[in-house]
Amino acid sequence: MRRRSIIGTSLAVVAAMTLSACGSGDDGAASDTIRVTLANHVWTDNIKKALPEFEKQSGLKVEVTQLGEDQLSDQYNVKLNAGSADIDVMMYRPLQEGKLFARNGYLADLSELVKSPTWDFSDFQSGPMEATTYEGKPVGIPIITEQEVLYYRKDLLAKAGLDAPPKTLDELKDAAAKIKAAEPDVAGFVARTGKSTAVTQFSSFLYSFGGDFVDGGGKAAVNSDAAKQAYAYYGGLIKDSGPANVSTDMGWPEAMAIFTQGKAAFYTEANSLYKNATDPAKSKVSDQVGFAPFPAGPGGSKPYNIPSWALGVNASSENTANAWKFIEWATSKEETLAQQKSGVPGARTSVWASPEGTSTFPEDMVAAIEASNKTGVGHDRPQVVKVAEAREIVGQPIVDAITGKDAAAAADTANAAFQQFLDDEAK
Repeated sequence: MRRRSIIGTSLAVVAAMTLSACGSGDDGAASDTIRVTLANHVWTDNIKKALPEFEKQSGLKVEVTQLGEDQLSDQYNVKLNAGSADIDVMMYRPLQEGKLFARNGYLADLSELVKSPTWDFSDFQSGPMEATTYEGKPVGIPIITEQEVLYYRKDLLAKAGLDAPPKTLDELKDAAAKIKAAEPDVAGFVARTGKSTAVTQFSSFLYSFGGDFVDGGGKAAVNSDAAKQAYAYYGGLIKDSGPANVSTDMGWPEAMAIFTQGKAAFYTEANSLYKNATDPAKSKVSDQVGFAPFPAGPGGSKPYNIPSWALGVNASSENTANAWKFIEWATSKEETLAQQKSGVPGARTSVWASPEGTSTFPEDMVAAIEASNKTGVGHDRPQVVKVAEAREIVGQPIVDAITGKDAAAAADTANAAFQQFLDDEAK
């Protein structure tokens, strides 16, 4: 298979911090040395601390290269594109580069390896596994998950006479309007507004209205009746109940700042960011923040439930069996539980069902996540190779709706452009 560039033009690989967990001078060619490339993340820090245990149990040596996200992309661009065998296990972003990696043949088929009975493949949530599966075959194992939930202000709800957070999108719209009318300097609702950055959080609205970015036949579907309703709802909610003079370039830092400064009643966002709202050092309303499941639309409550990171085996590795042994251990129930207790949400159903596995999360957050695990969708953006370009296309109607333009017409225009994009990518 012809190797294609991951990022475009090959970039010089930034010098990496390479750690040999056993202090060996082995050059990595020996089958008892596993070369693992990981991103800078709390998950990575935790797994490095546990490596001596794995090495003792397995008799194997682990050599870790740890990089920032941009450096990681640079290294993959060079090594995977060249068919290099000196990476065995790689940490990657399934929804950002997963389809590209799988289509280019960079990720090994794990179909036979996941059948290990003691490891229990069936314990992984279906949403995250959807994103690490390509053409019906598992090519990665999710290690870190995210779901979209509703953040809300308990005090503002009580003041407005609302006994509970909204359970439906209609209730959210009514509650946001009521609070904004009663509190002139407080937005009823805030969320991301940037053309590209809003796409991921908008996706839960799209699914809950019964839509998706593409239909069952792989055709563009951002101008379906459900999609048009979702665009109009999301944009209208921000336009009518959002912050005054709202900009159309807000990502999560800007939206979160409005919420944590006490300037919004409701906020839909990834659960992974919740500590920004509950930490007194970061939030003026930390003691008044509550969490609830994503409100149901005409299609039900269907927030995204995605893996932000996964582990895969380099298809060019000459050490596949041992690479899998590392993944099997790193994604075991025991290691997933340890990670989750440190605040890193995993994808194993049994860990979420364990009181020990949820002990470090707020109770209402746990309930919101459990709801997402049952009905969540395994992607939060179009599942394409050129993700950034696709997000720009399908995100334009969000901006148009926020600024008061015709959401339906914007959706028609975006759908034509997105279909052309899909046709071009299929060539």
